[in-house]
Amino acid sequence: MKEELAKYRLEDSKEKLASAKILLADGKHKDSVSRSYYAMFSAARALLATKGLDSAKHSGVIALFNQHFVKEEIVVKDCGKMLSEAKRIRERSNYGDFTVITKEQAEEQVSQAEEFLTEIEKTLNKLWKEKS
Repeated sequence: MKEELAKYRLEDSKEKLASAKILLADGKHKDSVSRSYYAMFSAARALLATKGLDSAKHSGVIALFNQHFVKEEIVVKDCGKMLSEAKRIRERSNYGDFTVITKEQAEEQVSQAEEFLTEIEKTLNKLWKEKS
């Protein structure tokens, strides 16, 4: 069940990243950074599923991800920073009055999300290979 849940969440993260790219291309920068963050969030939850871990709060998911995967050096250290920064930008864009997200900021967030998902997928494949 853990592997199936992880695979489902990874596919969900890829779908969200595809949506972020569509929104970026359409000039919807605030929505693009939100989808990029959720792509990363879903990917982090995919990795957490391999250990039967999850949280009802975004901060909890990030804390568990950092504790079990970043601190243990299972994923590169930058992943923790990327996820936290994406959350900060998403919150600012969703809840901040008069917040403007530039095309460059949205492009950077999409790029970070792509890098993050690549690292998570590589890590998942390594974990599954070791399990076999």
